Amino acid sequence: MSLKTIRRTVPRLAVVLGLLGAALAVPPPASAAEPVVGNGCVESVPEPGSTTPVRICYTLFRPAGASASATVPMILHSHGWGGTRTRTAASFQAWLDAGFGVLSFDQRAHGESTGVAHVQNPDFEGQDVVRIVDLVASLDWVRKERPGDPVLGAIGGSYGGGYQFDGAFTELRDSGRTRFDALAPEITWYDLKHSLAPQEVPRALWLSLLFAVGGSKLPPAVQQAFLTSVTSGGWPTGQAGEELTAFFAKNGPAWHVAQGRKLDIPALIGQGLTDNLFNLNEGLANFDRALTPRARRHSMLVGYNGGHALPSVLPPGFGAPGDPCSAALGSPSFGALSIRFMQLNLRQQDTGLTGFGQYHLSTADGRCTTQRTVATTRSYRLPSIITTSGGGLPFAVEVASGPLNVAGQVRLDARVTSLMPDSRAFFALSVGNTALDAKVVQNNTMPLREATVVAGAKRRIELPAVAVDVPAGKKLFLTVTPVADMYAGQSSRVPGILMLDHVMLSLHRTR
Repeated sequence: MSLKTIRRTVPRLAVVLGLLGAALAVPPPASAAEPVVGNGCVESVPEPGSTTPVRICYTLFRPAGASASATVPMILHSHGWGGTRTRTAASFQAWLDAGFGVLSFDQRAHGESTGVAHVQNPDFEGQDVVRIVDLVASLDWVRKERPGDPVLGAIGGSYGGGYQFDGAFTELRDSGRTRFDALAPEITWYDLKHSLAPQEVPRALWLSLLFAVGGSKLPPAVQQAFLTSVTSGGWPTGQAGEELTAFFAKNGPAWHVAQGRKLDIPALIGQGLTDNLFNLNEGLANFDRALTPRARRHSMLVGYNGGHALPSVLPPGFGAPGDPCSAALGSPSFGALSIRFMQLNLRQQDTGLTGFGQYHLSTADGRCTTQRTVATTRSYRLPSIITTSGGGLPFAVEVASGPLNVAGQVRLDARVTSLMPDSRAFFALSVGNTALDAKVVQNNTMPLREATVVAGAKRRIELPAVAVDVPAGKKLFLTVTPVADMYAGQSSRVPGILMLDHVMLSLHRTR
């Protein structure tokens, strides 16, 4: 993919970000009381090799009536990758009217904040969040649990969800506890490298968009390695690849969990099932692995059809936009649901909210299904599969006939043989009348990559988690494709053959 192609993709990202902003917004009710709005900056840890503190800038919204004698809880907010903080009170009016203060901040290297983006590294962005929390703790009109410990929640999507986990886990690492009392992260990641390049197969279309809007904020060496990944359709090799892997090593809950840390606070996790950058697998991992069992009992995952959602053309996919699960839980949007969640956890107000400890998933056709588990419950033996690598057309293998419902994790177990090194194929569940018209559920595929020539190697392949109703007269298929448009550039690989034997597909079937 050339730089010219990357630039042409920017308008597509702008459309997605615009839709995302609309999805995250809470319509402001009319309010006669005007909040107090102020701007400022805090100092944070310098960049490597420098002694100059990095400046992290913010806008602070104090609701009318909040004072040292009438304190209120605080909500932190931040933006997506390449964005800036929100400065208008109207954007947070619903929060202010509900009795919360709000602080929105520019993350390191974004907006008015200085420094270089380390992409939610606890030693940099994590420390920035700690400094912001310190500021909040110093405000006399913010409610405290104890001196220096504000009553605190957080909101934001994508990169604005990443800072929430980064800040809370950084505090847990450094002091043994976090001052956050509840989180509401949307469409964010569990393992950043895995989500950007599963099995080191880059999601090159999305990486090109991300690089176009924020690549200049990265350290120069990372910029070059990132661009190599985008343009080549492969993870950089040699020292560049090792350095890029090291750069992403700590950037997400997965690293903290591997170090033995889990968050013991409630979280309302929003994830897009049609999100083909940070797919549902990332949200399930955050819910299942990043939280303690006690925290999960007071948390929930709401999956909607949205997020970083681009249509899948090759192979063709489908998914109806919408958020039926927030509606099923009694709120018109995820933003409104977040307010109820924070009212319960920060203000101890009974808002009638139920559904804790559960997964609420929007199906591809727009229905909400709620369940206690998403683990696989049914396995299907499939015939041997032979697919080209590096070029060719997708095809579909029949799995089962409708009516049936699938909602949750999906995996493929097989013995794999490759004839060429770096052979790749992409897999997804699909629905159709026949194998010829089957469309990929919620526009998501996941790769299998064999770095070397193998013969009969035992493999477990992660497929996208989905929620879909297969009506009578239609069938569920496994789509296999040598190329997929979210991984643009894979067709430049050396052609080869992949063979899968002893194939077993496992999924969560609810009916």
